[in-house]
Amino acid sequence: MVPNRAVQPARHVLVVDDDAHLREQIVGYLQEHGFVLHEAGDAASMEAILAQEAVDLIILDLMLPGEDGLSICRRLAGSGGPAILMMSAMAGEVDRVLGLELGADDYLPKPCSPRELLARVRAIIRRVDEARAGAPGPAKGYQFLGFTVSPQRRQVRAPNGTTILLTAGEFGLLKALLDQPERILSREDLIEQSGAGEGEVAGRAIDVQISRLRRKLHSYVEEEIIRTIRGAGYMLDARVSRI
Repeated sequence: MVPNRAVQPARHVLVVDDDAHLREQIVGYLQEHGFVLHEAGDAASMEAILAQEAVDLIILDLMLPGEDGLSICRRLAGSGGPAILMMSAMAGEVDRVLGLELGADDYLPKPCSPRELLARVRAIIRRVDEARAGAPGPAKGYQFLGFTVSPQRRQVRAPNGTTILLTAGEFGLLKALLDQPERILSREDLIEQSGAGEGEVAGRAIDVQISRLRRKLHSYVEEEIIRTIRGAGYMLDARVSRI
């Protein structure tokens, strides 16, 4: 008899872009690959959908009528809500870095191939799913320098009890570092172990998200928790206990 396997529910993706033709293309392609799609042309329509649907990922255009994508990203990132994949025809590095700094989990320039978009969406969704499910193995959580981390809840508590809000990308990186404390992990290691996408943008995203994660942790303790090892990668410089 074939054992029963849990059926993974379809993931909900919200496309926010004022280009109706592009929205139609993205929606059609991702629907063909098993995602449930929603679409909006501006921030107000987006908010109406978010009030009714449990969205896992927002594909967010930078240039929107009314409230622009950067403002939306700043408002939503770290709120415990959907992950964010930002897209823009403005492909300059400043725009990419700014979007990542504001909390986007990844950034794609327009135009991009549908296959690359699908790969990035799957990578982000995988990080979200892994964070919700928790890490395999006996450890249900981690403690270090007074911090408590719960993978199942995707929750980090500071030494003073405050809940620290992390994006899916930041949490994936923190978990990868916690799994191998006091060991240098290259950007390639972190991309693989955190489930980030591949390529130049993903590599830059690692640097930006590590910087954001470092700032959030260091606002509660004076110790240097995440060290940059020049030419080698990053290391969590702390003793970690599994709980």
